[in-house]
Amino acid sequence: MSGEQSSEHLNSLSKAASAYLRSAKHQPVDWKEWGQDAFALAQEQDKPILLDIGAVWCHWCHVMDRESYESAATAKIINDHFVAVKVDRDERPDVDTRYQAAVSAISGQGGWPLTAFLTPEGKPYFGGTYFPPVDAHGRPSFQRVLLTMAEAFQNRRDEVNDSAGSVMAAIEHNESFMGRAENPGPELVANLVASALYQFDARSGGFGSQPKFPHSGGIDLLLDVASRVSVGAGEGNAEAARNAAMVTLQKMSMGGIYDHLAGGFHRYSVDDRWVVPHFEKMAYDNSELLKNYVHAFQTFVEPECARVAREMIGWIDAWLSDRELGGFYASQDADFSLDDDGDYFTWTRDEAAEVLTPEEMAIASAYYDIGEIGDMHHNPAKNVLHVRVPLEGVARSNGVTVEVAAERLASAKAKLYAARLKRPTPYVDKTIYVGWNGMLISAYLEAGRVLDLPEVREFALKSLDRVLAAAWDAGVGMAHVVAYGEGGGSGTRVAGVLEDYAFLGHAALDAWEVTGEIRYYRAAEQIGEATVKRFYDPVGDGFFDTEAPAEGETRLGVLGARRKPLQDTPTPAGNPTAAALLLRLEALNGRKDYAEKALDTLETFAGVVEHFGLYAASYGLALQRMVQRTVQVCVIGEDTDARRLEAVALARYAVNKSVIRLRRDQLAELPPMLAETLPHLPGLQEAGSIAVVCSERGCLPPVRTADELIAAINQSL
Repeated sequence: MSGEQSSEHLNSLSKAASAYLRSAKHQPVDWKEWGQDAFALAQEQDKPILLDIGAVWCHWCHVMDRESYESAATAKIINDHFVAVKVDRDERPDVDTRYQAAVSAISGQGGWPLTAFLTPEGKPYFGGTYFPPVDAHGRPSFQRVLLTMAEAFQNRRDEVNDSAGSVMAAIEHNESFMGRAENPGPELVANLVASALYQFDARSGGFGSQPKFPHSGGIDLLLDVASRVSVGAGEGNAEAARNAAMVTLQKMSMGGIYDHLAGGFHRYSVDDRWVVPHFEKMAYDNSELLKNYVHAFQTFVEPECARVAREMIGWIDAWLSDRELGGFYASQDADFSLDDDGDYFTWTRDEAAEVLTPEEMAIASAYYDIGEIGDMHHNPAKNVLHVRVPLEGVARSNGVTVEVAAERLASAKAKLYAARLKRPTPYVDKTIYVGWNGMLISAYLEAGRVLDLPEVREFALKSLDRVLAAAWDAGVGMAHVVAYGEGGGSGTRVAGVLEDYAFLGHAALDAWEVTGEIRYYRAAEQIGEATVKRFYDPVGDGFFDTEAPAEGETRLGVLGARRKPLQDTPTPAGNPTAAALLLRLEALNGRKDYAEKALDTLETFAGVVEHFGLYAASYGLALQRMVQRTVQVCVIGEDTDARRLEAVALARYAVNKSVIRLRRDQLAELPPMLAETLPHLPGLQEAGSIAVVCSERGCLPPVRTADELIAAINQSL
């Protein structure tokens, strides 16, 4: 985020909790926050609303801020003719998703910054994304757009209202469109897998062409398939799925989308070879990619996957974690300022040579492709670090052993990172959001178990305890925000959306599986029940993304439009995530109504989901969980044998497999379904650690050796 301007003018955003909104406090635009006051003012003055939606990590949002919203002339047009409302899309995903749909219906475009023109009631009649300050490349200047939209509202009100009405109808249709099909099964999973394989880029990894996004849900779906003999009608896809997933993970971790100095992934790549990224780093991308690399290591014991996962954790620990209180921050910006454009993360050859010895430079420049001609359009001398050739080839061409080359590369990485830390650092948004924390808590719990990193596991539990204490109240519901970053204060409470409930519910279940502490299971059960009560549609099935309005409540703008999210964007979609939560809970508490609601939710979209292909990977994973049914591996004991059995149980990722670690004293407090079986198994009280494999068919006899456990798991999966 760029530094604040040296202006004494402060608009009302100076009091905002959001870092993105506060970054606009010096602008001459008379900005308002989204809320009743802004809408009342628009109606009182009979002015249209200019709605700007962006994010603190969004480069083009800051560009439009500087070019247009910091211009006195442009600000005067806005203040004279509009009520200006600025929204942080991370803080208000409910507002963003609906106006994204509206602007997409109007212009066919979406993204940030989102620029929309609304009636005083909040109905959109025109919109787009970025508008330049002058007419350019066939795009009208922002001032011309502002004057045209103001004139239309003043003099052609009927046309404006007609346009707004048709956009509202399009939103309602877009957000309520579903295609029901009964009894979705393995064939549908196989079709979604086939869609991902069809889009796989065998040369560079990933799916489709530029720009390339990671598609973490698709990678997990392929890894799940690759770990099985077959997926019903998808028999024979396992090897192709393994290849697509592993090639993608390898190419991404070699590419510039990966930060080779600090760890962690940037948001996406503008090219198809993963070389030049959009440099912002998001909590949600890194949580899901961390799971991908952990799952790949679980299944194929690929050391590089473990290395990348550990480096990702190192970056998250250092940059996105509140080490004192627990919790994960939201994002790191792409740039320090608008003049930066990725310069913090990139290197000229001279910059690298300045901090490295000639021997280190010879290895690092060959390995990371640091040349005189780089990769960045705005400055061709700037290189994005990416792996061009394997280290073995670099060592050979430099006439040294691989061991010597590795030592020099490690030294070079440390020196380059130390030099980078002296540069002005892109802003970290320290807002702690519930949903994204749920995702990262789950990722940390999985990584901590699989990679045997107790400190990672403990930080995840500390973070979960904080989120539950600060944001969850069974009577009031879930908040969307745990805490704002520095200077943000407390802010007005923002109600949690479906994804907040679903992701935190999964995190609580993951914590119970790791610790055996019944309080985490009870929290998950409470959250699951609240998810059904507050979001489930008892008439049309499936889950809405926001709670139903209270009696007599009128929602602002288009917030009254009900939507049931199916598409991963890129976070896993709310409906399949909620369905998966109910399936996990039903396996533990026997609530058949949960299983029925999960099935009804998946049936609600089964007739249309194939059209979304790779963007419905979360649906594929939820359906796979239902089709394959839950397998629970309970490891009971506290000694090294128990840890060994747990490691065996964790080997091979499968979406429907849960590994539950219990002490013998915890057998007195178990979820209902396990309480009916585990405490009564023969040989349970004998000395030594044991493992028990349970499925819907019941529990197999306890086993004590790795070989016996492998046989029992293979029998059940």
